[in-house]
Amino acid sequence: MKNIGVICGGYSSEYDISIKSASTILNHLPETYNGIKIILSPSGWHVEMNNRKGIFNLNTGNIEFPNQTPLSLDGAIVYIHGNPGENGKVQALLDMLDIPYVNANVLSSALSFDKWYCNQFLKSFDFPVAKAMVLRKGDSINEQELIEALGLPLFVKPTDSGSSYGISKVKQIQDLPQAIDSAFKEGDTIVLESFLDGTEVSVGVIEYQGKLTVLPITEIVSENDFFDYEAKYEGKSQEITPARISAAEKEKVVSLATKVYQVLNMKGFSRSEFIIVDGAPYFLEINTVPGMTKKSLLPQQAKKASNSLT
Repeated sequence: MKNIGVICGGYSSEYDISIKSASTILNHLPETYNGIKIILSPSGWHVEMNNRKGIFNLNTGNIEFPNQTPLSLDGAIVYIHGNPGENGKVQALLDMLDIPYVNANVLSSALSFDKWYCNQFLKSFDFPVAKAMVLRKGDSINEQELIEALGLPLFVKPTDSGSSYGISKVKQIQDLPQAIDSAFKEGDTIVLESFLDGTEVSVGVIEYQGKLTVLPITEIVSENDFFDYEAKYEGKSQEITPARISAAEKEKVVSLATKVYQVLNMKGFSRSEFIIVDGAPYFLEINTVPGMTKKSLLPQQAKKASNSLT
């Protein structure tokens, strides 16, 4: 029986969501695998397995329980939303320990995690993205120039945060300073994006049995101003799978999602977000560690696709 570590927790606001995602994965691992929950927190690396508690040894990569022979890991699933998992730091550690994992590699994870650099990188390959500007802590801010460049409304986002933490939709110039302050609480770099008025969709792409598969597309209809934390996790949205879009729009989204996966050199699974404006999809962001809770989109899409995947 192979020992598979599911690494979760982390240092970001998404800690609790990561724990829930890891529990979902462990509950659905095939019986041929010995699932081990590895929780990373500011206090260290802790292990939970069969009501036993131990540690993950960073020098050896082994699982250690008191008075027992250490267990070696045959593989790992990194399920830390945010720092230090979704940005590739844990993957770098696993590479050094020679422990295989199913996630995207270090470079792909780091690039895709930063909303600004990822979008600018994809823009260089002619992927359609929203007009955007980046700010770093300490930069001088001319609010009027930002508004003139991007228009209103606009979005203010941390470049390296998920689950919509720190994201604001700004409709009036007087609301911009508070939105910027909120985003900077999540990190040292933020991005301001022009508002795209259209249909928001999300689509998972997975490698399944050696074949790249695009899952059914989900249409997101938020009761709030945008797909924020409440909409994602507290029922303040409709998530319609398959999305109510035309065949032509579906074909474009599937093509773009596949190309994004390939250009970013993804591995395993990812979930990409798009806004369809006048029939044309614009890329928003990609998640290399998408939520895996009961309310998360990827499991919903996989369930819809289950007949075609088997």
